[in-house]
Amino acid sequence: MVEQKIESSRKWEEIRWNSPDIDWKQAQVIALGVDIGSVSSQAVIMCDGELYAYSSMRTGSDSSNSALNAANLAMEGTGMTLDDLDFKIGTGYGRVNVPFADRAITEIACHARGANFIYGPTVRTILDMGGQDCKVIHCNDKGKVLSFLMNDKCAAGTGRGMEVFSNILGIPISEVGPRSLQVEEEPEPVSSTCVVFAKSEAIGLLRSGWSTEKVLAAYCLAMANRVVSLLKRAGMEEDFAITGGIAKNAGVVGRIEKVLGIKALRPRYDTQIAGALGAALFAKALAEKKGKNRQY
Repeated sequence: MVEQKIESSRKWEEIRWNSPDIDWKQAQVIALGVDIGSVSSQAVIMCDGELYAYSSMRTGSDSSNSALNAANLAMEGTGMTLDDLDFKIGTGYGRVNVPFADRAITEIACHARGANFIYGPTVRTILDMGGQDCKVIHCNDKGKVLSFLMNDKCAAGTGRGMEVFSNILGIPISEVGPRSLQVEEEPEPVSSTCVVFAKSEAIGLLRSGWSTEKVLAAYCLAMANRVVSLLKRAGMEEDFAITGGIAKNAGVVGRIEKVLGIKALRPRYDTQIAGALGAALFAKALAEKKGKNRQY
């Protein structure tokens, strides 16, 4: 089954997917992971360790409601309810406000575990480009965190910064990456130190005659340079993978790869569900440890 994209009133694509090949009623362990981020929220349901369903939607003003809405969207059309879930874990920015969660686990651990599932056991360096921060995570072949470095002091290089920038230019965020590649020559990057400065610079460049595509290219390059700086401080070890919403932005990913001289692994699943997926994997393990499996 392909992803179902639901256009929201704020030009934010909400996504729902479920596997037509899995009968959840036959599963021994059904696990849920919910990742409440500052910009978006995801829910992942796994049946006996297999990906069964997931959702991705915009985070609202209330983390508790966002968690419930994400879970309900993932379960929509399946006949499943929260009571059918054996273990539930919350993660992300709003992890402590998931009212139905059996436990909360940090997004660092969940993204590493989720990236291991999405990209495979060879992943050693993970770049998570989230809504409010960027994280570089080093992990082993089991997806266990060995070390990490985070930048959360500025919106530049994050999903929130990209959203602000796309709003300034009046284009959907999904178009930023493709349109940033529609330039004949790569421009100099805009200011990468602050979103406020980048906004002012972008407006000035547009008034001076730059095309929207050229300004987008300059911003995507600035974001890539900022992220690469974080990666170099944290240390790079291949294989390298990217998680989070900005991992879908070809304009940023391509420029990161070019600056690094390293190709990132290509994902098997939606990169935005990595945190929720890792949480669901932890939920499965904890359900089995507690002996919380379904009996027929």
